[in-house]
Amino acid sequence: MKLLEYESKDIFRAYGIPVPPTGGVIKDAGKLPNAIKKAGKGPWVLKAQVLAGGRGKGGGVKLAKTPKDAREIAKKMVGMTLITHQTGPEGLLVKEVLVDKASDISREIYFSIVMDRKSGKPTIIASAEGGVEIEVLAKERPSAILKMPVDPDRGLEAYQGRRLAYALDIPNDRVLDFVKMATKLVKVFLDLDASLVEVNPLIITPKNELIALDAKIVTDDNALFRQESLAERRDPEITALEREAKEVGLSYIALDGNIGCMVNGAGLAMGTMDTVSLAGGSPANFLDVGGGANEEQVTRALQIILKDKKVTAVLVNIFGGIMRCDTIAKGVIAAAKKVKLKLPLIVRLEGTNVKEGKAAIRKSPRSNGRPRRSGSPTSRSTETSAAWSTGPALRWGRWIP
Repeated sequence: MKLLEYESKDIFRAYGIPVPPTGGVIKDAGKLPNAIKKAGKGPWVLKAQVLAGGRGKGGGVKLAKTPKDAREIAKKMVGMTLITHQTGPEGLLVKEVLVDKASDISREIYFSIVMDRKSGKPTIIASAEGGVEIEVLAKERPSAILKMPVDPDRGLEAYQGRRLAYALDIPNDRVLDFVKMATKLVKVFLDLDASLVEVNPLIITPKNELIALDAKIVTDDNALFRQESLAERRDPEITALEREAKEVGLSYIALDGNIGCMVNGAGLAMGTMDTVSLAGGSPANFLDVGGGANEEQVTRALQIILKDKKVTAVLVNIFGGIMRCDTIAKGVIAAAKKVKLKLPLIVRLEGTNVKEGKAAIRKSPRSNGRPRRSGSPTSRSTETSAAWSTGPALRWGRWIP
């Protein structure tokens, strides 16, 4: 789960990490006067609150020197479609704008903590040259990027913080402040089960003050059961169908294709999507019903897939290990009774209780019970493939290998 900048800064404040004075978030330009009054004497920075990088280059970060400038910027920014290198050409709608007091900048530093999957440890990535060109710097001068692994049990050691401070050329009278800030940022990462905590830029002001000018936090969805406050947050990235799936315990991600997919197991789901693509199709979603889904969850899964107006066919691919094939079959049959199924539905079952699953499908009101001949060149699993046709009968159909 990605947090918006102002949400990340609220967490930073709670941990005692210095951030700029703020007037908060506005959702319409009429709220601007109170926001700039709260932020303090100008100038101010207005920042579009969307989950994408490159906002500055896309016009989503603007400096206002006067209240009049701020009003004009707010009117244009609230409701604009922000396009950056991360949003794609369709862009993102700006619904909220953060109003912060502008800070004087002497230097910009890049600082982040990410999870290194190879070592299994949090790793600090930092550079003495931060700012909007950090990605270019990492590509053209990788030697300018510093990396330091962190023990997840001990956090950042003081000596590690000092080593980083010297490597980043932090002023001598601010080394202790930097070590404290870095230690707190690592603590945020560990406490929130994060996969990323990023400050770009971490600035040094002309008075040698250290301030987190920007803030980005990404948490691990699989750890939300430990993060009650974050779990209650409304994720602005997910669609209505993704939210519905989440509420019933299904892992669903909407995609741009037209073939709905319902699979058990993330690996098999990705393999199924690849197979659909290799065969010339385009998956409409990733949907993992998991290994312990019940009939009701399977029914809801199919209903969610069919709510996507782009879907023109549905593929159910189940390997019954913990998940039983008869449970899937009953769920599919139940869902078909609840919705007016007008699309081709391909069902492939293999594994635990596969005979019972196929029997349930054959006995369903829409089944004509005609198995397709084994050994067809169009299928590698002919004995376990089935299809719900657009006609009135459920028949054995083609499974694309």
